Amino acid sequence: MRGCVDIGISLCLCASVVKEQLSLFGEPVRLRRDEVGPVAVDDETRRLAAALPNNLRIGTSSWSFPGWSGIVYDRSVSQAVLARRGLAAYAQHPLLRMVGVDRSYYAPLDRHTFAEYAAAVPEDFRFLVKACEQCTVARYPRHPRYGEQGGRINPLYLDAGFTADLVVAPMIEGLGDKAGPLVFQFPPQQRSAMGGDDFASVLHAFLSALPAGPTYAVEIRDAHLLTPAYAQALRDAGAVHCFNHHPRMPDMTGQHAVVGEQPELVMRWMLGHEQEYEEARSRYDPFDRIVDPDTRVRRMIAALAVDSSRRGRPVSVTINNKAEGCAPLSVRALTEEIVAA
Repeated sequence: MRGCVDIGISLCLCASVVKEQLSLFGEPVRLRRDEVGPVAVDDETRRLAAALPNNLRIGTSSWSFPGWSGIVYDRSVSQAVLARRGLAAYAQHPLLRMVGVDRSYYAPLDRHTFAEYAAAVPEDFRFLVKACEQCTVARYPRHPRYGEQGGRINPLYLDAGFTADLVVAPMIEGLGDKAGPLVFQFPPQQRSAMGGDDFASVLHAFLSALPAGPTYAVEIRDAHLLTPAYAQALRDAGAVHCFNHHPRMPDMTGQHAVVGEQPELVMRWMLGHEQEYEEARSRYDPFDRIVDPDTRVRRMIAALAVDSSRRGRPVSVTINNKAEGCAPLSVRALTEEIVAA
C-alpha cells in the first residue's frame, strides 16, 4: 500500500497540478490539484468540541482516506494527495485533536518526517505513534511481506538500544511537545512461546531501559498475557496499558479490571463486531459512513474516558475506520456520548 501511495505522489507531482476556473470577475483562477482544505463545520460541531475537557483528545488512526470528503476534507482528492497534504486540513477539524501514526509500525520514521508532521498542525495537537514491529515481533510471520525473514527469530525483539536510537529519539526530536503516547503493539504470540509471567519479566526489563520522555503504552493482543504480573511490570516501569477493542482480548472493562487505574489513559478502537481486519476493510470501504454502530463499545470508551479526565489524567483515544465504518463519524458519536455524560 505504501508503494502505491509513493507512486501516486510522484505521478501527482509530475503531472499538471492546476486547472482553470472562472472567477467572479471572469478571470481564470488556477486551482492546484494537489491541495485539499478542511471541510466547513457547523456551530453544533464547534459546541461539542468546546465542551470536551482539555486533557481529553480524540482522533483517528490515520488521515489518508478519500472517502472522508465532505466529512473531514472540502473536496475529493486521491489517497496520495491526502498522504502528502491532508494532515494540515485534518488538524483544523475541531473534534480531531490528535491522530495516530500507523505507518511507523512497518519501518522507523526519521526525525525529518516527524518534524514535517509537527509543522503541519496547531500547538495543542498531539500524535499517537506506533513503534515499529521490529521492537515487538519475536519471530517474523511466514508472510510474503517479510520475504526471507519469514519464520525467523527477530534479533531486535525488545532491544532497548535499537528502540531508543531509531524509534524514541526521532519521535521526540521531530515532534517535540506534540509527541503523544508511543505505543508498542505486540501481535498475537504463540501461547507455548512465552507465558504471562515470562512476558511480564522481559517487558519490564525492556521498558525500564528506555529513556525518559514519552508515555510508553503497551498494547497486547493475547488475553493470556493480561495478568497481574503484566500490570505490575507496567507500573514499576512507569508505562501504561493501551486499552484496545480486539476480538482476541477481553473488552475494555475487563482489561481495566486487571490493570486498574493508570496515570494516563490510552485507548485504541480498531475493530468491531468480532471481525478480522481484512473482513472489516472489505465491508466498510470507502469508509464514508457508519455501517455497524456499536453503542456498547462506544459507551464503554466514553465511561473510561470521562472517569479518567475528571481525575485530571490525560486521555488519548484513536479510532480506526474498521471499528464502525467511518472513524471521523465515530469520533463525533463518541464525543456526543462524552459530553452528555
